[in-house]
Amino acid sequence: MNVVHNPIAALMVCLLATVIPVFFGKLAATPSWLSIQALALGWMTLNMHPQLDGHVVAVGLEILVVRGWLVPRLLRHTLSQRAASIDLIPSNLFAWGVAVALIILAFRFGDGARADARALTLGVIAVTVAIAFLVLATNHEPATQLVALLFMENALALFESLMPEPWPLPVHVAIASVYVGTVAVGGWLIRGQEAAHGTPPPHPEPKESPQ
Repeated sequence: MNVVHNPIAALMVCLLATVIPVFFGKLAATPSWLSIQALALGWMTLNMHPQLDGHVVAVGLEILVVRGWLVPRLLRHTLSQRAASIDLIPSNLFAWGVAVALIILAFRFGDGARADARALTLGVIAVTVAIAFLVLATNHEPATQLVALLFMENALALFESLMPEPWPLPVHVAIASVYVGTVAVGGWLIRGQEAAHGTPPPHPEPKESPQ
């Protein structure tokens, strides 16, 4: 089978780019994993529409430029040195066990995923959403919650491959705007919060010595 026209391989890349950073990666590496997810989404677009036309070119540029380059770059500038060393989920057996259980249940949601590309797509979408909710539930660091939202929005973009007809270009523009707006507003809030917490407290007034 041609590697380019292989939706199973593209889905597996997208799945690994979602699961590996949750178990083994640090927050600092998530911009790179988001770029890999975007490349997998672009790969899926080629499989959905082997005939290149204006719509496919525009969607491909949106995926590569916005999801693969711009948003990871903005996220990388948002992460502070302290936040970059944080795990996406707590590094303990309980959190890992919950994550594994969610992955298994998500693939049961897309039953028969081993044999059918559409079922595997549904399974990958369910895994990505379940992992994002797990990150939101177990880690209250604002930057990790921002990453979880970006994972969910990539799952939404992957959902388009299950649609009988592709979304029109205005819908893609709106989704891309929301994607960029999420990281822009989230980064602004995170930087404002860190600046507020990093402001040193005012020095107390010197007390007058008793006469």
